[in-house]
Amino acid sequence: MTDTSSSDALALRATASGFDLVRGKLPVVGDPDHPLDNVAVALQLSNLGALLTELADEVLHRSVEQRREGHTAPAVMGFAVAVQPACQAASALGAVALRLSARDQAGHLDDGTGADEYDQLVMGNALGMADKALRETSEGLRAAAETISPSSARVDAARSRSTTAAPSPTPPASAVPPAAPPGRTGRGR
Repeated sequence: MTDTSSSDALALRATASGFDLVRGKLPVVGDPDHPLDNVAVALQLSNLGALLTELADEVLHRSVEQRREGHTAPAVMGFAVAVQPACQAASALGAVALRLSARDQAGHLDDGTGADEYDQLVMGNALGMADKALRETSEGLRAAAETISPSSARVDAARSRSTTAAPSPTPPASAVPPAAPPGRTGRGR
């Protein structure tokens, strides 16, 4: 049986980074530099859809491996748990896309009822939900990676607490400057 914990942890962390990228590119209601439009939202939905497919593929392939070799259950769980918040993010972005489409179809008519302000509020809330769900997705993937293969900081901390820890390879620097060699004076000729 081959140990795949390192590759499993790397795959989980890489997938988490993909969700962080989508999260970092979410449009913001009221941003004059990047106005909220269907294209921006659709692009992020497309990117998120690709990541959801990647999650499903990871669950499928690792489940097949687990059945064959019996060693990837933590990775399967890590990817599978990430599906729910990722789908919540997709649903929230879908709500924004629907609201934008309805607004565009209505022709941006401002009839004085405050509908545009309401749309902005609804879309802002949905984008906030998407942001939160994407953060939960990436944090969950990273937590799963940590349980499979702890980061080097955790490993180093564990080693320092170990009773069999090797001494540091370099002695600590002395605070006292070295003395002059015998037979030499401090002054030159």
